[in-house]
Amino acid sequence: MSGLHHVTAIAGKASQNFDFYTGTLGLRLVKKTVNFDDPGTYHLYYGDERGQPGTILTFFPWQDAAPGRGGTGFTHQTAFKIPLSAFGYWTHRFVEKGVRHEPLEKRFGESVLAFTDPDGTRLALIGVAGVEATEGWSSNEVPAEHAIRALHSVILLLDDAALTAAVLIDALGFAEVDRDGAIIRYRTQSADKGAVIDIHQAKGFPAGHLGRGSVHHIAFRAVDDAAQAAMARKLSDEHHLHPTPQINRKYFRSIYFREPGGVLFEIATDAPGFDVDEPRESLGHALQLPVEYEPARADIEKALPPLGTAA
Repeated sequence: MSGLHHVTAIAGKASQNFDFYTGTLGLRLVKKTVNFDDPGTYHLYYGDERGQPGTILTFFPWQDAAPGRGGTGFTHQTAFKIPLSAFGYWTHRFVEKGVRHEPLEKRFGESVLAFTDPDGTRLALIGVAGVEATEGWSSNEVPAEHAIRALHSVILLLDDAALTAAVLIDALGFAEVDRDGAIIRYRTQSADKGAVIDIHQAKGFPAGHLGRGSVHHIAFRAVDDAAQAAMARKLSDEHHLHPTPQINRKYFRSIYFREPGGVLFEIATDAPGFDVDEPRESLGHALQLPVEYEPARADIEKALPPLGTAA
C-alpha cells in the first residue's frame, strides 16, 4: 500500500485554524494532541469520520511563526476530492465566508477550485467522478453530499523533477501517468485516497522558505513495519538517501528523509490508527498525550490556547 498518509503544515493561531477546518471546510478534528517534539504547541489532525490514512491534513499552530514563502523545494498546493456536483455549493460557500479563491480551472481534465486558508496555505478542491458514492463526514456546517471525501494530491514545486521522480517510482510505488504543461503527474494504483503526486518543474525559480502557511512535510503510507523497512532499504541502497530510524508517533510509526528536491518526506504505517486512545465516536474531543508527557498534563493544558468544541 502506498499513496499519501497525511500532509502536515504550519499554522498561526490555533483557534482560527480549528474554526476554518472544522467550520468552513467541515472536516472532522480526529485528534487533538501536541507536537511530540514541542509539547508547548498543539498538533491538530483533520480528516474524515474515521481518520483514515489518505484523508488527513495536520497542523502545527505556532502563533508567532513568520509567514512562509512559496518556492522550489516545497509543496505548492494540497488538494482534496469532492463530488463533481459540489462545486456550486463550495463556490457559494467561499464567497459567503470570505475565503480567497480562484476561478474554476482545468488541470489534467479535472475541475479545480483553488483557495487559501487564513494563513495562506495553498489548497484546492478537485471534482472526481464517482466519489459521491463514498461516505462523507456530515458536520454541523457542511452536508454529507457536498463534503470533502479525502486527499486528492499534492503539487511539489521543484527545480528538477528527475531525481524526485525516481524516488516516487522506485521506492514509493508511483508511476508517471500524464503531463500537463510543466506539471508531471504520478499515481499509485494501490490506494483510492491521496493517490496522486504532481511535480511542477520550475527551473531557476527561487527557493521557498518554511513558515506560517507552508507545508512542513508530506507523509506516504506503509501498510506495516515490514513494508516501511523495505522502502527504507531502497532509499538507502538505491538512492543513497538516509531515512531516520523508526519513531513512534503513537498513531503510526514513522521514518523521515529529505528527498532530492528538498521536500521533507515521511513514511508512516497505517496502524495502529487514531482510535488507539479514544473511541471513534469521540475522536478529537479530549487532549491526548503520549505517555511520557502525562505527568506534565496540567502544565501543558494550561499553556495551550483554548479551542472550540469538536463535532
